[in-house]
Amino acid sequence: LSPDCSFTCHYRCRALVRLDCSGPPDTSNEDDGTEQAMEKDTNVDEPTEWEKTELDQVQVEQRIKEYNSQINSNLFMSLNKDGSYTGFIKVHLKLVRPVSVPATKRVPSLQAGRPGPRTQAVKRRTSFYLPKGTVKHLHILSHTRASEVIDALLRKFTVVDNPRKFALFERSEKDEQVYLRKLADEEQPLRLRLLAGPSEKVLSFVLKENETGEVNWDAFTLPELHNFLRILQREEEEHVRRLRHRYARCRQKMQEML
Repeated sequence: LSPDCSFTCHYRCRALVRLDCSGPPDTSNEDDGTEQAMEKDTNVDEPTEWEKTELDQVQVEQRIKEYNSQINSNLFMSLNKDGSYTGFIKVHLKLVRPVSVPATKRVPSLQAGRPGPRTQAVKRRTSFYLPKGTVKHLHILSHTRASEVIDALLRKFTVVDNPRKFALFERSEKDEQVYLRKLADEEQPLRLRLLAGPSEKVLSFVLKENETGEVNWDAFTLPELHNFLRILQREEEEHVRRLRHRYARCRQKMQEML
């Protein structure tokens, strides 16, 4: 764990990593803490009025034309002959816990001198933190569900964790307040994108951990539990660092005013 960039890797992989961590500590986490303080969770069963809007075929075609006229990129929406439509959504990945990806290591046999295949593949998992600010564009259909978007994102990053560990949220800004709402599995993100328009302030999509409530700790092995404790310790240390940085800034501003 680097004290400057907070990069974390497996101890056996340390010699293979080449990073320049000589710069000053990143203070961008302060912005994350501010945004977290601004976020307000809303009820998943209470969509806004425009999210309840039902469009007929003519209205869908008109909305698509309006949407395409407002964007400055090639991420257009297209109407299909069967009445469905395709387009792009941008998903911000804001995961605070590490994800697991597959890693296969060839283990040689003790009898390597004999002819024939004497090796076996041992399946392992490698855990790492996704970089902050990771964004992914997905080309989806109008009937693609939120749960399918999560599956597609995990496949893109070869994440082997259970998709139920993650949830897709819609994020919006209104009156200097940030609102988050967890999408139900059956909701259609591209339809929401079309209804909201291309503005990221009006609507953006965020992949976060799915906080489902109580955890059945008995279902985990001892090494996993020890790993969780190390992760919690690092999260606590990072949270304390943010608080100290915030109070130091407040103290400095008050001293300047005095």
